[in-house]
Order: sequence, then structure tokens, then C-alpha cells
Amino acid sequence: MSTADWLPYTLPLHQAWHTSRGVVAARHGRLLHLRSADGHSGWGDCAPLPEFGIDQARATDFAEECAQLDLIAQRAGLPLDTWLGGNPPAISVAVNGSLGSLHGISRQAIATAIAAGFQVLKVKIGTSSPADEIRRLQQIAEILPTGCHLRLDANGAWSFADARAFFSACQGLPIEACEEPLREPSLRALAELQATVPFAIAIDESLEELGAEVFRQPPVRRIVIKPARQGSLLSSMELALRARAAGIETIISSALESSCGLLACAHLAAAVAPEAAHGLATSSWFVVDTGLPPTIAAGRLMLPGRAGIGFSWEGQAATAFALATGQEG
Repeated sequence: MSTADWLPYTLPLHQAWHTSRGVVAARHGRLLHLRSADGHSGWGDCAPLPEFGIDQARATDFAEECAQLDLIAQRAGLPLDTWLGGNPPAISVAVNGSLGSLHGISRQAIATAIAAGFQVLKVKIGTSSPADEIRRLQQIAEILPTGCHLRLDANGAWSFADARAFFSACQGLPIEACEEPLREPSLRALAELQATVPFAIAIDESLEELGAEVFRQPPVRRIVIKPARQGSLLSSMELALRARAAGIETIISSALESSCGLLACAHLAAAVAPEAAHGLATSSWFVVDTGLPPTIAAGRLMLPGRAGIGFSWEGQAATAFALATGQEG
């Protein structure tokens, strides 16, 4: 290894990201840039988000591993998804559109997402009463075209009784899945809820606390993996393979990483679940990015088609790094 540099960045959001756990107005992180003696560059993204279990140590581990894997895949002459999964290089992966908080969604935002080709639209819920949110979802459902579905994320906002009441009231709505419905999840409670609805209930943050029993007796149909929270792409891949063996669906999701981290997650998604719509269409939330964001076309994220991760830090990167160091004029 020749050199290793950490480059701090600040990425303001076009609008604040509201969840039941708090509000994020900007992402702060560091890029790791490894330069090898043979002339290759490996990149990793360190973007802590403690509200979602991504502390500094895990974020750093994730960045270091991604940068190393980037170099390894480049030396092998393979895109990272092919190096990880052994499949032919993927051109793209399907992604869901992100509409943000339920009560901030406009008709124009929905129309824009539909025009962009998204078949699954993700909505953050759990910030007001279940009854209010059902009424709002019914209004949104009335303007959705046939074949377009909603992916809900409650971020652990509800008691079991509230979740059960919500699911009873949402019968007939075009819901594709609901992530993290319970404030205090247990295997039994999740299994009871899953048995009452035709769509997938998914666990995300609670996967770690529920442990290996999830794979022995699956209480839900889906897991969501944020690779940065695992601190590792390889550990995330192992989780996805265990889920597949247990008959559980896997979705790979961004934790609002910059384009560098997002591309690493997209390669993992292509390797482990190429048929799913993943939670990776998040670059549009940023005013500036650390590099060229992946192109989204017809509801699909286009992979770079180069060896390694394929991250390129041209474009607006200088602004992101200037904001982090207070040099923006």
C-alpha cells in the first residue's frame, strides 16, 4: 500500500429527513482513499448515523473493508458485484422511490416518482396516530397507478396493539411491505402480525437484537440489511445468504451514504438479490455529493460497469469537502 487518506465531507439535504427517531438535515462523514503501489485507487465511505446503530467504529470498519475490496476487485478485473457473487456483471438493480415522511408528500412528488419509473414507493410512517396515517395512505392510494405499491417504514414507532389496529385498517391498500412496525419487537409478536397481512413485514434495526432465531424460525418474510450497520459488506452478504437459505427475502438499504457508499451497497444488492427493489435511490436527497451519483433510469440504479466499486469523485466533490472544512465562500 502506498498511501491512505481520510477526506471529511458534509452533504446538506434538499429537505430534512424526518423519522420517528429524529431529524437529519445533513450527512457528515469521511471518504477513505487508498492508493496502491500498482496505481489503483480504493474508496470507502465512513458515514456514522448513531440513531440507526451506525457508530463511528462500524462506519470506519465499513469504509476500510470497502476500500480494500475495491482494490481487490480491480486487481481481479471484475466489478465488485461479480467478485462477491460470482454472477455475470449486473447492468442495474431495481430500486424503490423514496417519498420521505407521509405527511410531507405532495401530489407532485408522487407524480415525479411514477414518471421516473418506480414501481415501489417508500414512505416513512409512525410519526402521527395510526388512524391519521391510514387516512393519508388512502388518499395517496387513490392516485397511484395500477401496479405501483407502497413500502412503509414505521421505524419501530408502534405498540403491538397500534400495529395490529393499523394492519387491520389498511386491508385493500396497495402495500408491498411494512418495515419495523414494533417499538418492542419479539419473535412471537412479529410472527402474529405477519400472519394477519398478505404483504411482507420486514425487520431492519431489530435484526441484530433478535439474533439467529430469526433464521431458524422466521417470524417475518423479509429482512433489510444496511451494510454500514454491519460494519462490513462481507458480513452483510453472509446475512443475506443465511436469509435465502431460510426462505426470507433480503433488501439492501442505504443509510443515506454518499455516492461512494451507495455504490458499494448497490454492488452487494446485485450480488445477493438481483430480482428485488432495493432501498438505494437516495442520492437525490443531497444538494452536493462526494462524487458522481449513480444514474437512476426507469426505476433502476445503473451500475458503473467498471472493475471494483466504480466510484468517481469528479463533479461536485470539492464543494462537499469545502463545506466539511468551513472553506465554502
